[in-house]
Amino acid sequence: MAKANFKDLLNAGVHFGHLKRKWNPNMAPYIFDEKKGIHVIDLNKTVVKIEEAAAAMRSIAKSGRKILFVATKKQAKEIVANQVKGINMPYVTERWTGGMLTNFSTTRKSIRKMNNIDKMATDGTFSNMSKRERLQLTRQREKLDKTLGSIADMTRLPAAIFIVDIMKEHIALAEAKKLGIPTFAMIDTNSDPRMVDFVIPSNDDATKSIEMVVSIMCNSIKEGLTERKAAKVKAAADKSDPKKEEKATPAETAE
Repeated sequence: MAKANFKDLLNAGVHFGHLKRKWNPNMAPYIFDEKKGIHVIDLNKTVVKIEEAAAAMRSIAKSGRKILFVATKKQAKEIVANQVKGINMPYVTERWTGGMLTNFSTTRKSIRKMNNIDKMATDGTFSNMSKRERLQLTRQREKLDKTLGSIADMTRLPAAIFIVDIMKEHIALAEAKKLGIPTFAMIDTNSDPRMVDFVIPSNDDATKSIEMVVSIMCNSIKEGLTERKAAKVKAAADKSDPKKEEKATPAETAE
């Protein structure tokens, strides 16, 4: 299983919190100390929490369900997009559209619209349109792709959501909670850990810290997907093997 190493977390600056005056008192159990007016996160607790979250993510991935990653802040966008693409999970790094989850049927309609425009571009429909009409559709497609392209394969609500900075992504968090979707998040010292199911006490501002935590989560998902694939291969192999007929014993033959 993907593991968190104390020294690696320390080197990545995962322990640096916010200024003491900006703290959320509910983070007190995860704070180790305060230095020069800045809270220091207890990395021993971070290690435990990361491993709890990683185990849960691996289990979800093994079941074949999707985990949605949300990180629209500048420091996290590129990191999350690059890491999550590799495990084929949906992600939002541009803008969270209100109702993306709570009004998921509308979200799916927008994705279908984007796909229809792609179809029109390849089946010859575009050639029968005016230049202006083609330009309008192309611009519409680009706009939809920017916000929804990375979740185009998410045909149903995700089994869980991972968030970098719940203060910034408060709308996404609220929607997930309303729908009862399990939440995973990097929680800095200025946030309320009670809002999240799987808390990862960590610096949610530094790129190295974000990269470290997201990498561990993605590796856990990768492990779950590998286990799922291995289980499928085994099941297929077992199914293809002809069952051996059990020979009747002499006593059974006599009967």
